[in-house]
Amino acid sequence: MTRRENGLPAVDGDYMLEQTAVLCQIPSPTGYTRAAIDHVAAELERIGVSARRTVKGALVATLPGGQPRAGGRTLSAHVDTLGAMVKEIKKEGRLRLTRIGGYDWSTIEGEYCVVHTADGRAVTGTILSTKASAHVFGQEQIDLKREESSIEVRLDEPVRDEDDARALGIEVGDFVSFDPRTTITPSGFIKSRHLDDKACVAILLGVARALAEAGATPAAPSHLFVSNFEEVGHGSSAGLPEGTVDLIAVDMAAVGQGQASDEFATTVCVKDSSGPYDYDLSRRLIDLAKASEIDYRVDIYPYYASDVSQALRAGWDVRGALVGPGVDASHSFERLHRKALEETARLLVAYLLEPA
Repeated sequence: MTRRENGLPAVDGDYMLEQTAVLCQIPSPTGYTRAAIDHVAAELERIGVSARRTVKGALVATLPGGQPRAGGRTLSAHVDTLGAMVKEIKKEGRLRLTRIGGYDWSTIEGEYCVVHTADGRAVTGTILSTKASAHVFGQEQIDLKREESSIEVRLDEPVRDEDDARALGIEVGDFVSFDPRTTITPSGFIKSRHLDDKACVAILLGVARALAEAGATPAAPSHLFVSNFEEVGHGSSAGLPEGTVDLIAVDMAAVGQGQASDEFATTVCVKDSSGPYDYDLSRRLIDLAKASEIDYRVDIYPYYASDVSQALRAGWDVRGALVGPGVDASHSFERLHRKALEETARLLVAYLLEPA
């Protein structure tokens, strides 16, 4: 007999934690996402859901079932992450970076990284300030403003000049990924870089698996859209599944001072920097959370945008909403609790099964 929770197909928190950890450890800064997309496609295939690629490289999957006359429902999460590219090879062989995505330079200082060369090599290094030694620079180290010109990569190879770096296959334009340092704690937390938005891709997999194991079919034609350019502003601007009427971005909820979001709950975001989300769809999700006894919050994010924001700006005629698990220290040293994964997945299952 299939396990159910409050009448809904049960979601597997262990599975979603595992998939979050696996995905976080697959380098996928925006523009370099093929390996992560391949993993998600293979996992969907194991669940019994086929997927196709868009021209831009996003993944589109259709869940079995759904009344054809009902408006299409699409859940979107993004697999691309923050990262960098090589901007310059300095004369002493260190690398200057250009950012991919929006983060403060100070949040990557001291991080281990990998330079992905065009010929397939992975060269490790450490991201440092140009005045990293307290014993050499003293107060200058403390006073240094962390910005593009003051951050560099020290390679873990015997490099003394630009030619040595190039001999490793490194060139301007190579992608640089950050060590996620993924850790799952006994208390149920996962702390890692790139929980935004690998955790939500894992939630989509968890939702698909819960429905498949329960033999449950959505009440309307339903799709999963795994976007791959969200961090740079055009993830869902093209390629959404045909017939999409409701588009729900599944993205991290920002936890912090002045916010209602919580690491142990799911959040329905009703407004962000792009403006209000669809009132009726947001209320529907809130009512479903109440009816299914799902721990939820309602919040507003002033420094945030999502796949829905990008789709609407691109001209898609859809109703948009945003839900996601609470993540602490977003775009920095992120953390969430498994309960937030579970509560978000339960809300999405309830939504997909709700009659049109």
